[in-house]
Amino acid sequence: MKRAYRYRFYPSPDQAEQLARTFGCVRYVYNRALAERSRVWIQEQRRVTHAEADRWLTGWKREPETAWLAEPSKGPLQATLRNLQAAYVNFWNKRAKYPTFKKKGKTTDSATYFRNCFTYRDGKITLAKQDQPLRIVWSRPLPHTAVPSQVTVSRNSRGQYHISILVETTVHEGPATDAAVGIDLGIASLVTLSTGKKIANPRHERRDSEKLSRAQRTLSRKKKGSANRAKARAKVAKICGRIWDRRRDALHKLSTKIIRENQTVVIEDLSVRNMIRNHSLSRAISDAAWSELRRQLEYKAAWYGREVIAIDRFYPSSKTCSACGAIAEKLPLNVREWTCRCGARHDRDINAARAILAAGLAVSACGDGVRPPRS
Repeated sequence: MKRAYRYRFYPSPDQAEQLARTFGCVRYVYNRALAERSRVWIQEQRRVTHAEADRWLTGWKREPETAWLAEPSKGPLQATLRNLQAAYVNFWNKRAKYPTFKKKGKTTDSATYFRNCFTYRDGKITLAKQDQPLRIVWSRPLPHTAVPSQVTVSRNSRGQYHISILVETTVHEGPATDAAVGIDLGIASLVTLSTGKKIANPRHERRDSEKLSRAQRTLSRKKKGSANRAKARAKVAKICGRIWDRRRDALHKLSTKIIRENQTVVIEDLSVRNMIRNHSLSRAISDAAWSELRRQLEYKAAWYGREVIAIDRFYPSSKTCSACGAIAEKLPLNVREWTCRCGARHDRDINAARAILAAGLAVSACGDGVRPPRS
């Protein structure tokens, strides 16, 4: 199984300058190839293959105006053409929108190096066209027998550098268990389990909301293109990045705990994109990051031999009595507890989690009412 390990690293001034030139060349090649492919389609009504785009790159390196494309390693330039080809394949298969241009300062700078474009010796990684190894903060060790097959270096809007190391490794499945859990996602409680346990929503954005609002107002007053606007934008990015780091860390801890303790995890197939159109709840829903939690549950389940079942998004889990199966006619959002006609009294969220679990187990047994995984 291929697995990526991500670390923070601190480049020297020379390495930072060389990476900046590489990021610029990668962005230029991607944008020029996208423009040429779009032109060919408009004028000739034909699709450009990856091999043809690769020949374009060779010609661009020989042109006097773009001879500087030969300065960085060839690996990142070839990798960006592969990424563009994958973007077109996703567009043709209606999995994504048409590829867009990369703009400096708007997109994350990144460059991918294949196996022949870097060296890995004694736990140190040296990129092509660089004399010294990267100063990586090894927050966790790589598997002892793993050999990196590809690395991706990136620089985010906060000026932080990260390296993602792809290795072939074996993930040992967790101990077998018969435990199954249903999960009801919410805002007041981020997660309600069918066991009756509720996990409070940390509301990471609220903690820095005042600082973020103040920084955004300062940014809006700065003149576009000025140095002060760039500084204000960096401050906003720093606050947003700190919020995202806390949110991602909490979701990783939660998803890992759920996967380790349960063999089967049942969730709802929520349409978060449509739900955030509700302006009164959009900010809270975005801060909860339900889609990210589901993504983590699905890929960690594949690692450890667990099963994640997504029931149909239109299943009335909140209105379905987990004791007798009766469906209430109306159940407004402000009603947090209700009594079924069978006499059972329910907490809205716990009852929904138990109904989700029952529906998921029925799906697992009968194969009905389930949506395919997003992957």
